[in-house]
Amino acid sequence: MDKSPKTHFSGPSTIYRDNRLPVKATAAGYSALIDAYGLAVPLPRTLYATGERHRIVEQDGWRILTPRHAPEPSLAGHLGFALKYEGVDLAVLKRLFLATGPAPILALVQASPTGIYSRRTWFLYEWLTGLTLDLADATGGRYVPVIDPKKQYTVAGENSRRHRVKNNLPGTPEFCPLVFCTKALDHFMALSLRQRARTFIADVPRDLLARTAAFLLLKDSKSSYAIEGERPPQDRIQRWGRAIGEAGRRPFDLAEMLRLQRLVIGDARFVRLGIRLEGGFIGEHDRQNHQPLPDHICARPEDLPSLIAGMIAFDQGAAKELDPVIAAAILAFGFVYSHPFEDGNGRIHRYLIHHVLAQRGFNPPGVVFPVSSAILERLNDYRQVLEEYARRLLPLIEWAPTPRSNVQVLNDTGDFYRFFDATPHAEFLYDCVQKTIEEDLPQETQFLRRHDQFRESVQALIDMPDRTTELLLRFLRQGNGRLSGRARQREFAALTDKEAEYFEKIYADIFQE
Repeated sequence: MDKSPKTHFSGPSTIYRDNRLPVKATAAGYSALIDAYGLAVPLPRTLYATGERHRIVEQDGWRILTPRHAPEPSLAGHLGFALKYEGVDLAVLKRLFLATGPAPILALVQASPTGIYSRRTWFLYEWLTGLTLDLADATGGRYVPVIDPKKQYTVAGENSRRHRVKNNLPGTPEFCPLVFCTKALDHFMALSLRQRARTFIADVPRDLLARTAAFLLLKDSKSSYAIEGERPPQDRIQRWGRAIGEAGRRPFDLAEMLRLQRLVIGDARFVRLGIRLEGGFIGEHDRQNHQPLPDHICARPEDLPSLIAGMIAFDQGAAKELDPVIAAAILAFGFVYSHPFEDGNGRIHRYLIHHVLAQRGFNPPGVVFPVSSAILERLNDYRQVLEEYARRLLPLIEWAPTPRSNVQVLNDTGDFYRFFDATPHAEFLYDCVQKTIEEDLPQETQFLRRHDQFRESVQALIDMPDRTTELLLRFLRQGNGRLSGRARQREFAALTDKEAEYFEKIYADIFQE
């Protein structure tokens, strides 16, 4: 049963869960509910409170509103505040509903059966828990969206007649990360990157575009392995590159996931293929006793079937309505946090970015944006995005080491992989996509144009085999436009001084302008 509001919710303070507030304030919304009910959940990236002064303070991860914003110190008051000002946090709400049980939620709805926030709470309770409250269907109140589309990205959704709300959640109870509307994402969307890419390639000759696309595909495959710290044989790089080139053509289902893992791993003599049957973690082992030192603990194996089903449903449903880059971020980072396999998760995670972008027609036909290359150049930022959520999640996971130096998760953690704030992931991915369109695509096309111009200039003077021309170009690039003495004495000893000077000049004219 719900406790008395007088003993349930705390008053003004400068400390919240060992964290200092920027000013003396009273926790409100999710922060108050988490504290009052002792919820073990990742804290929202922005916490809310109400202060004693009539000005809004935003500092150190807090947004302190004014006294007039203060909610009634009750379950209904703080839930209404959270839904009004903070948006929907499914992980917090799920744990809150499990903590309260149905009676307080039933009483909340009965007290205000046509209220906007009570009907949204009612819907979310039944959607998240799978339980049905002992209530007749709503008969009054206009239809309202479950998620405020001004705060978080949504799908068109369908009306729920029982609650008189529109279910615009971009997912299912098995998998539904959310993304907040931010100035950064508004900026990226306003760039119309999809159209920019198409406008650029419209002026590129078909043969040149084909060569550009082939190079970018290989570049992405190499970079994806490099992010994992691997240097596989060229045939594996090319094989994975072909798989990336076919992204979006097949449905994303369990059979496709297993096919991709086999392609990624290659030699599976020391790796168990298929969905994990044991725990998993990212991190190191203690050198003395070889005990796990996890930085991130993956989803429990018993939660993987529902998580995978949720990701498949997201790909087949909400991903087709959301902005393509936002959808790609949700699916790809949800996959990598869950870590369904013993090995190969990182490369498949990045493959899923290509899958969604290609499926939605974001990239021009036949062209793969080298997103992994952009990630490799921003590797520290990429790791920071991954680790920011992992750091908030790790203290909530109870685990024990196994005899095989693995981890066994002891508590229920599945919701933390279904419901997370994917806003930083979407912003990071959009930044990478912008780079591939505005820098990588034109730069590689320009390089190939110049490469062809250099080769034609060489052939105009000397009939030289293509492989020798390529060698000449490589030596000039290595020498910053000058042929080394070694090259002049060995591979290009047949050149006269005048010819060597001519090639150095045309290289400078073409590549160093």
